[in-house]
Amino acid sequence: MEPVLNVKNLTMNFGGLKALDDVNISVEKGQIAALIGPNGAGKTTFFNCITGIYDPTKGYVEITPPGKRPERIKGLKPNHVTEKGMSRTFQNIRLFHGMTVLENVMIGRHCRLNSGILSAMLRPGSQREEEKKVVSDSYEILEKIGLEKYVNEMAVNLPYGAQRRLEIARALATNPFILLLDEPAAGMNPQETKDLDDLIIWLRDNEDLTILLIEHDMKLVMSLSDRIHVVDYGKKIAEGTPEEVKNNPDVIKAYLGDESDDA
Repeated sequence: MEPVLNVKNLTMNFGGLKALDDVNISVEKGQIAALIGPNGAGKTTFFNCITGIYDPTKGYVEITPPGKRPERIKGLKPNHVTEKGMSRTFQNIRLFHGMTVLENVMIGRHCRLNSGILSAMLRPGSQREEEKKVVSDSYEILEKIGLEKYVNEMAVNLPYGAQRRLEIARALATNPFILLLDEPAAGMNPQETKDLDDLIIWLRDNEDLTILLIEHDMKLVMSLSDRIHVVDYGKKIAEGTPEEVKNNPDVIKAYLGDESDDA
């Protein structure tokens, strides 16, 4: 199967520091893939490079939207990457706390609107209809995520786990075909993590999504992932099924160290 995300020789230098060093990762359509590694391994830098926040020093990023030919997106701005169909959440929650839950999701629909500045000023019937559809579509997403009861709550008042889910809802509002989740279970209690596990599988199976996630919760990673990619000190050191990665000696050394590291 052809990959929907294909990253080749991705390198990112910050002055004399090489945060990513010739990283190659491909993700096939319908996969739940995980990117794991110790703290400081380069995982979030990888996400920032492929979503346009950073301009990589070397390499290319190629995506294949449904029914279209592969296209390279290196060098595009983040909003243009989102328009192409790749959306993400962040390690640190980035909600609009002064807006309601519904308004936060509506913000995500912005890149799919047809109305321009002139329409916003004149507000013709077509714009009013589009605005109604944004509201209904956003509420439908909240229902899918299980947040409809909070629809008119201010985002800042949501429980922590619900705020994490709201970030996912806002990302879904951009209508992606590939969803990147940066430590979605961070700070969650066991029940919230179990609910998140179920949600990610549901999204893959029912929303025709391909998912790439960064996560430190190894129980969640091993239960969810079809394929796991492992980085350490900016280099990819392993790739495989959960079983293959779990038993890989390089992965064990990166996470646990070995006797030679005590010298």
